[in-house]
Amino acid sequence: MGQDQTKQQIEKGLQLYQSNQTEKALQVWMKVLEKSSDLVGRFRVLGCLVTAHSEMGRYKEMLKFAVVQIDTARELEDANFLLESYLNLARSNEKLCEFHKTISYCKTCLGLPCTRAGAQLGGQVSLSMGNAFLGLSLFQKALESFEKALRYAHNNDDAMLECRVCCSLGSFYAQVKDYEKALFFPCKAAELVNDYGKGWSLKYRAMSQYHMAVAYRLLGHLGSAMECCEESMKIALQHGDRPLQALCLLCFADIHRSRGDLETAFPRYDSAMSIMTEIGNRLGQVQVLLGVAKCWVARKALDKALDAIERAQDLAEEVGNKLSQLKLHCLSESIYRSKGLQRELRAHVVRFHECVEETELYCGLCGESIGEKNSRLQALPCSHIFHFRCLQNNGTRSCPNCRRSSMKPGFV
Repeated sequence: MGQDQTKQQIEKGLQLYQSNQTEKALQVWMKVLEKSSDLVGRFRVLGCLVTAHSEMGRYKEMLKFAVVQIDTARELEDANFLLESYLNLARSNEKLCEFHKTISYCKTCLGLPCTRAGAQLGGQVSLSMGNAFLGLSLFQKALESFEKALRYAHNNDDAMLECRVCCSLGSFYAQVKDYEKALFFPCKAAELVNDYGKGWSLKYRAMSQYHMAVAYRLLGHLGSAMECCEESMKIALQHGDRPLQALCLLCFADIHRSRGDLETAFPRYDSAMSIMTEIGNRLGQVQVLLGVAKCWVARKALDKALDAIERAQDLAEEVGNKLSQLKLHCLSESIYRSKGLQRELRAHVVRFHECVEETELYCGLCGESIGEKNSRLQALPCSHIFHFRCLQNNGTRSCPNCRRSSMKPGFV
């Protein structure tokens, strides 16, 4: 297959993919991969396969094609292609919750010679790195990376990248319990979709609606949460987006749990768990099990709750997510306190405080925990996070954690 024919077939596959004929698109691209001798064409079709498998939640297949793409880039001896392939490798590992590997591959990307592709993809590298740091509950580093990604987006007028960063920031603030910002950023993402997204994939609208649903639920606005989640799920079903379907099912389950409707919540959690397991989203499985454990606690079935917690702890430790471990130790602590088991209670209290130290989830001004309850937070330019009220009350001119100047406004 020659160069022109390769280009035509890649384009044919893209048209099929954009019209939701995914399996037919994959067949076209696989034929190109088998028959084409054009290295540049092979590199491009591998990129298409990586993207398609990512959106379908076939993360192991995504990783396999990313590895082949790296080999092709090395054959081409082109720094631009090498950067793009390492970014795909980083994203593949991010999806599989291999966060340390993601960070390593992102650092490789950033260490490559500055090229045209580097200027275009640098923001995406920073975003992937931020998501990985967030997966490890390294909040300051996550915020630094998101700030870099946002600067890339603004400097290059990349509204699509800005939309993705805003969704990640929504997740960030949902985790540290500043629910006002957890809603603000996905709402900003939705505005970007409305203003600039006429030719974008509907996945950007679906993504912003999902993150809005999460924030609305945390704020107790359950009707709005359900409405946004239904909109996101509708698009996810239309496009065969299995990862987003799993997240929506988890959100639906959490909404029903918040309403006290446990009979409806349990099957939603089961459905979410089935897809999370199928696609290999271990952090998603932890979140499902945490919700299930809370349901069992509400039913006073404490042994069943502890069983779900134990399974979740194993997965949380595997992926290295300290915040999930912290939440699970906190829930275990309350269960063992109600059971009157002092030795087990003390063990979980110790591990809870260790997780707080490891995540640095405390305000450097008042010393109180961050993320224990909904609070308005403020990040300084160094990306250290404080209670907004503490910064106002103290009138500090430098970060008490690192002593860097805080004269200019914080990032968010």
